[in-house]
Amino acid sequence: MSDLFEARAEEIRRRSAPLADRMRPRTLNDFVGQPHILGPGKLLRRAIEADRVTSLILYGPPGTGKTTLARIIANTTESEFATLNAVLAGVRDIREKIAEAQERLRLHGRRTILFVDEVHRFNKAQQDALLPHVENGTVVFVGATTENPYFEVNKALVSRSRVFELRSLAEEDLVGVATSALQDEDRGFGARRVRVDDNALAHLVRTANGDARSLLNALELAVETTPPGEDQAIHVDMAVAEDSIQRRAVLYDKEGDAHFDTISAFIKSLRGSDPDAALYWLAKMVYAGEDPRFILRRMLIFASEDVGLADPRAVTVAASCAQAFDYVGMPEGQFHLAECCLYLATAPKSNSVMAFFDALAHVRKEPSGDVPNPLKDASRDKEGLGHGKGYKYPHAYREGYVPEQYLPEEMQGLYFYQPRNMGYEQTVAARLEAWRKRDREESLEKRVRRYGESGDA
Repeated sequence: MSDLFEARAEEIRRRSAPLADRMRPRTLNDFVGQPHILGPGKLLRRAIEADRVTSLILYGPPGTGKTTLARIIANTTESEFATLNAVLAGVRDIREKIAEAQERLRLHGRRTILFVDEVHRFNKAQQDALLPHVENGTVVFVGATTENPYFEVNKALVSRSRVFELRSLAEEDLVGVATSALQDEDRGFGARRVRVDDNALAHLVRTANGDARSLLNALELAVETTPPGEDQAIHVDMAVAEDSIQRRAVLYDKEGDAHFDTISAFIKSLRGSDPDAALYWLAKMVYAGEDPRFILRRMLIFASEDVGLADPRAVTVAASCAQAFDYVGMPEGQFHLAECCLYLATAPKSNSVMAFFDALAHVRKEPSGDVPNPLKDASRDKEGLGHGKGYKYPHAYREGYVPEQYLPEEMQGLYFYQPRNMGYEQTVAARLEAWRKRDREESLEKRVRRYGESGDA
């Protein structure tokens, strides 16, 4: 009788559970996304299908399927599946799970997979209670975390586990998740008349930012709070979608004109040294769901293309902000986006690195000049051909500089690099002008000497 009541209670719980919980995939074939670790032939998929899962840590942003994947392992394996939450479970709870696993292994020869959610919250006492039993095989450890395990999870656990990174779901994956929820008659809204406008669904998908749980929560709120119309159908339009997810839609298509026009406005605001405009366009892109790494890549390019040697630290700042963003992710990564934006907008500007493309154009259209003999490699044929003979080693001179012919003979006096009188490049310009002046004087003296020798002859 108790089993009957328990089954009834479970049925009620299942039907009243949130849509995101009801729509959890139950098999690997239903799982959405993560082809890099779960595609055909991939190691983790083979291990799950063969019931040969070893200790592992699932790492990734919220809503990417870490807990769902753990439940799929539970449905697939013949092992007992036990769960703990690192925040709620104490050492006593861990020891109870271990004792149950030991008894199960001793009496039935059945192993236990222990799933630990939010494993980055494990303290040393919890780790000490678990670690020996992971090592001796009493339990197979499966951990889930939103934090980088190489920084935030106990190193002893990481060293005994394979780490698999789950990535934010692509928009097409999220569209598939929403479509499945709208069509599934048992777990979703398939038994009800629900019509969702394309632009409303697109807004929900973009705003979910790769998080399937967030998308399904917003979709459920939209459907459950919208009264049926005269045709008894629930109509989710843009206004309902905006209200359900509490974010206004902005005109922004990541594959269309709005994408290219907005990033163009952002770069031109940086180039024009307008920090306020640059922040505005940055905020619009972030709000609309633009990939922050795309923005950071563009700022990395800008740091060399438009700031350049006027402030050589700009590329270091941009690279550091990009690295920091990868470490912390969103939403805290917005601080690094803003810092990089403000630094580049307020930095002195120089595009003198474009000199490279002048040199490249010269190489393409002019015959290749011979390497001057003093610059040739002397390590192989100095004795036979005299390569490297006459080379002046700059460090042997007091100023670390000596006039020398570094370009082919026919290119002498040709300059590609023209430094600007801005920021640090002011110093470069003064130094380079002094060197070039000495080069010109040295070249003039050589020509005079050659002229005199030919005249004497």
